[in-house]
Amino acid sequence: MAKATKLDQLSDQVVTALLEKHACPLPFHAVRALFMGNIATPDMTTSTMQTIRDLWGGELPKFETKQDAEILMMCLMQGLWNGLSAYQNRTNPFKLTRVKSPQPSWEALARLSLLRREEIDGFIEGLFAGHEEIDLPEKAHRATNMLGEIRAMLAGLHGLAMKNNTTPTDTQELDGMIKQVRELSIIAEKEINVAIQSCKRARAQMLETYTAEKPVLH
Repeated sequence: MAKATKLDQLSDQVVTALLEKHACPLPFHAVRALFMGNIATPDMTTSTMQTIRDLWGGELPKFETKQDAEILMMCLMQGLWNGLSAYQNRTNPFKLTRVKSPQPSWEALARLSLLRREEIDGFIEGLFAGHEEIDLPEKAHRATNMLGEIRAMLAGLHGLAMKNNTTPTDTQELDGMIKQVRELSIIAEKEINVAIQSCKRARAQMLETYTAEKPVLH
């Protein structure tokens, strides 16, 4: 088990380096969450390739060599995307980026709250697959509403941290706010997985309905 974990971490490091090399506007943790949302989306017309293009505003970055393009596509599609697909299994839930407990500071609060906000933004963006509105099953709808509320609280904490980043404050108070971000993270992770499972069931039902209603060709 430890060996698999090391390989996963190495893969994440490689993808992070490639995204930075090709000046992707989104950080790795946001890309990872966006891909997960797009894998889960009930929009059956979504395209993996288009989702990747959208990371750079709709067009792939310019590559120095053909090999550079092949390496990036292999890491994003065969590595990151296919790896995230396994998290549709209820026994193997999606997890937000793990972060070591920081020493209480405004900087630490700002960094952690921004990271979680960007992950929620990424997941919602992927789930909605470029649409302003999308039909979601009831549980996924409730989950996205909850994620929206958590996102707003994280934005508030981030704004507070940025406003007070040069102001000394009580360590215990800061520690409490960082603990609040961690508690919100646990809830957000749970709601993301509720949405993933709900949409997975909805997609399966759509496929079953399509198969049942397809006319027999003579």
